Amino acid sequence: MPELSKSVANIENKLVKPIGDDKILMFNSEIAGIPGIVKLTLGEPDFNVPDHVKDAAVKSIEDNESHYTPQKGIPGLRKAISNYLAKDYDVHYDPETEVIVTIGATEAIYTSLYTIINPGDKILIPTPAFSIYMDDVKILGGTPIEVDTSKDDFKLTPEHLKEVLANEGKGAKAVIINYPCNPTGVVYTKAEVEALADAIRDTPLLVISDEIYSQLVYGEKHTSFASVLPGQTILINGLSKSHAMTGYRIGYIAAPKQFVDEAAKVHSFTVTCPSNPAQYAAQEALANGLDDPIEMRKVYQERRDYIVAELNKLGYETVEPDGAFYVFPKIPAKFNLSSDTFCRRLAKEALVGVVPGDAFGDAGEGFFRISYATSMDNIKEGIKRLAKFTESLS
Repeated sequence: MPELSKSVANIENKLVKPIGDDKILMFNSEIAGIPGIVKLTLGEPDFNVPDHVKDAAVKSIEDNESHYTPQKGIPGLRKAISNYLAKDYDVHYDPETEVIVTIGATEAIYTSLYTIINPGDKILIPTPAFSIYMDDVKILGGTPIEVDTSKDDFKLTPEHLKEVLANEGKGAKAVIINYPCNPTGVVYTKAEVEALADAIRDTPLLVISDEIYSQLVYGEKHTSFASVLPGQTILINGLSKSHAMTGYRIGYIAAPKQFVDEAAKVHSFTVTCPSNPAQYAAQEALANGLDDPIEMRKVYQERRDYIVAELNKLGYETVEPDGAFYVFPKIPAKFNLSSDTFCRRLAKEALVGVVPGDAFGDAGEGFFRISYATSMDNIKEGIKRLAKFTESLS
């Protein structure tokens, strides 16, 4: 096996080298080999892609749709995205000039941040939050500013945002809002979205609104940030969660033309274009499969109701999630365990895999994330083992 020559040993990007591996994936890999472990770690839907969506992917192959597509995505998919957003969320984008199809929401986040960040720019990130936000900002030379929401039921309030802007807001370029939230499952109501928008309106802040879980809401209908602050919002969404299409890697950016013109450059230099079969599958999902998430949502809600009730019985304080498929319980202070130590012991002693809360920023310390994107049998077994582990700690 080749080793890097000493003459080129110092070629690393100094912004990338200090960043460790993604802790969610790293922790999952570390515990995956434990015999008999029940994994409640990853946000990977356990449903199959709907048949009519798979058929559309197969048909594109049979029709020899195997060439480069337009860099912003095939016209039919961009139109389907535009129609879907207008119908479900009353947000309106020109499919020709205001939509980019990306390699999952992950690329949409990176491309959006790459488009706006100059060295030293601050990006506000309410935490606990998906760790990719902080790492992307660092890689691009920006400064992530974590905003601890743990005292406000994991929601960014207008008052807290104003306080942060007053104290640390100089040089702030954007705020990343993710709801339903990974890892907490919290949802912002229409009134809460409007109140936040009022606090942001006419400031220099862009809103990067990651709404990938918007089809998995159990109560009040999802309100898109773009519906109340369209001129300052970069809307990110995709098909991974709504249609269990994680491996298809289709996401998208919808935003004002001036932003999309610049983001499209970054996107084209990075990935050229998404794959044909995935795009045609996504077009089918949005054109003829808007009811597909309904049954999945019902099942997720049943799992949520069960798991929250059981956690409460065991003494784990939990903010009830109103969306996504995660719950973020607090580790009882009497155990005197960090989130990492708690989760490692739970994995090794009780054979249950969950994710330490500190993987989601400093505000996640003292919590852990359970994913209920798995079977009820796995959930029940995991809870049974958690109960015995809790008793042993007590």
